Amino acid sequence: MKKMLMMATTAAMIEQFNKNNILILLDMGYEVHVAGNFEKGNPISQERLEAFKKWLEERKCKWFNIPSTRKPTDYNNVRAYKQVVSLIKQYNYNFIHCHTPIGSVIARCAAHKTHTPIIYTAHGFHFYKGAPIKNWLIYYPVEKFFSRWTDLLILITKEDYERAKSFKAGKVVYVPGVGIDLDEFNKEKNNKGDCSNEARESQVDLSKEHVIRSEFGIPTDAKLLLSVGEVNKNKNHKLGIEALARLKDKNVYYVICGRGHMMDAYKILTQKLGISDRVIFAGYRTDVIKFYNEADVFLFPSLREGLSVAVMEAMAMGVPVICNDIRGNTDLIEDKVSGLLINNQIDELVKAIQELISNDELRDKIICEGRKKVKHFGIKNVSNMMRKVYEQELLHKSDALIDI
Repeated sequence: MKKMLMMATTAAMIEQFNKNNILILLDMGYEVHVAGNFEKGNPISQERLEAFKKWLEERKCKWFNIPSTRKPTDYNNVRAYKQVVSLIKQYNYNFIHCHTPIGSVIARCAAHKTHTPIIYTAHGFHFYKGAPIKNWLIYYPVEKFFSRWTDLLILITKEDYERAKSFKAGKVVYVPGVGIDLDEFNKEKNNKGDCSNEARESQVDLSKEHVIRSEFGIPTDAKLLLSVGEVNKNKNHKLGIEALARLKDKNVYYVICGRGHMMDAYKILTQKLGISDRVIFAGYRTDVIKFYNEADVFLFPSLREGLSVAVMEAMAMGVPVICNDIRGNTDLIEDKVSGLLINNQIDELVKAIQELISNDELRDKIICEGRKKVKHFGIKNVSNMMRKVYEQELLHKSDALIDI
């Protein structure tokens, strides 16, 4: 049987963004193995990791814990490289599909040593328009160098795709993200996002069941701002917290779904700003649809992104998005059409929030256009493209540049 290895620095990266690729490969007759750090550095719960292991085992997919970390200088990454080389020699993989900057370097070094074909999906280069100069000095030369050891380079944002055309990878392909389940993230029951006049006239907001508001003691007449994502510096929830403090309307609440190392610092910040009663740290949740269902505005103040699944989920659920004008976000959001773009300024975010909670016409337009835009990024479309990538045997080295 044909075998392939799916690898990333952390197992969570594969669990969150590659389960569908695994299903495609299984359907194509491959035996799929997964390698990543299952023990440390994962932004998801241990229960979810255990469920992922079980999911893999049920499909007869082997999984391997490797000690890779996000820190480039960590000696554990050398140990991980040796382990991956050993796996390749033991199982004689037909090809490897790798993800994440460190994981991809480890995998490509191992693939180069063993002459194994390799695909690398870059989920957002660390160098991008407006990135710190150190990112360009460190990550750009690394990615450009290792592209020559890459048979197929997949980019999920248009900016990265255009830049990667100058790299030395065998082939370069643009695929619009990892895909989201539009059937799951869909507020059909209240016609939210339906742009027809009939739907607007008959629109009844049946989704406001107030489950989340009841759980956290949020008034039913309050406006609810929502962010979903790991609580770290890059996700930049601090901007949303500071903007909330400046809003004149005090009947606005901010819910953050996720966990991370900045949570305690942000809790202290809310206390200093006197808004700790209006900022809810919901932690890691498996029921985020309920949060989208009750949210009035989705805040996404990230400083760096690939192509955000959370933004796509919000758009599909009919929640208007405010996000920074950065790579990836601009693939999804056209300012004042499918969302609002800001430049990481508190005053701009305050103004954008006030616009969306007071201007029904703008809000309705953004909801409708957002639902239209996100259809291109649905799981069915992305899956068809990934299957085509795999089936076309794009692993053979070539100077051809293709766009699917």
